[in-house]
Parts: sequence; structure tokens; C-alpha cells
Amino acid sequence: MKSHIQIAEEAIDMLRPSIESLFERTNRKELHIVVMNPSLKPWESDFENAVLYEKSIGSPEDWTIPFDQYARNKAKQAWRNNSSNVNQQSLHPSSLQDDDLLFYGSFVYGDIVVACSGVQQWFDMLVSGWVAVAIEQLTIAEYQRVKTEAGSQTHRKIAD
Repeated sequence: MKSHIQIAEEAIDMLRPSIESLFERTNRKELHIVVMNPSLKPWESDFENAVLYEKSIGSPEDWTIPFDQYARNKAKQAWRNNSSNVNQQSLHPSSLQDDDLLFYGSFVYGDIVVACSGVQQWFDMLVSGWVAVAIEQLTIAEYQRVKTEAGSQTHRKIAD
């Protein structure tokens, strides 16, 4: 079975045309995406070790704003609370911590946590949602493929 990293890469690559199209509506054409490892929970790992994959789109060397740090902060909030950080920002600000970024832009779908930063926060959240749903559905497709091809396989195995 493909690894979580391989599937995250595939999901973002697959969505790249949609992201590029969205850039025609956004305030800039820069984006940083953070995907958390869906099999690690906050009580099992620290944040740094739970980051599965990161991808920058645009020209990070020209950024005047640290979108990578912002995306990581949004991902940390969502991963810690198992909830898109728009919920903490708008409904439950009492759970915000002193170093939490005051912009939303993450999405949680099942155990998939994705956060983006670089465009307006509502578009950051949109891209995060696209990526999260794509990862889950690509994983389902891979899981079904493996089950079909190896009917006697009893446990999930990661490809080497």
C-alpha cells in the first residue's frame, strides 16, 4: 500500500490545477500547505514529529510573510483540537493559546488535518478542505486496490 506521504503528494499534485485556478480570485499566488500524519494523535507525538508533509506553491524565497510558519501554526491548532481552527477562532476562542495565530485556514476530515496559509483565510480553508478530502478518498481507493489484489492480506502494509 502507498504511504501517507505518497498519497498526500498525489493529492496536492492532483489539485494543483484547481489551486492555480483559484489564484485568479485571491490576493496573491502564494501558498504553503501542511498535512498532519493521520495515524498520530496529540497524546502520541509532539507536533513536529506529527507533521507528515509540507508543500510550498509560489516563490517562498520572495515571501514577505512567513506563510510556512502560519500554516504550521494553523495545523497545530487544528491537530490539537481535532477541529478546523475556524471553530476556535469564531465559536470557542477560550481554547486559543497565547501563541495561536488569529487567522483560520485549516480543515479536519476524519483523522486528516490540513492547514494552508498564503491567501485569504477562507480560501486557505477551501484548499485545506480539498486536500483533506482528496487524501481520504485516494487512501480509500488505494485500500480497496490492495484488498482486491491481495485478498489474503490481513494487515495494512506500507510499500517500500
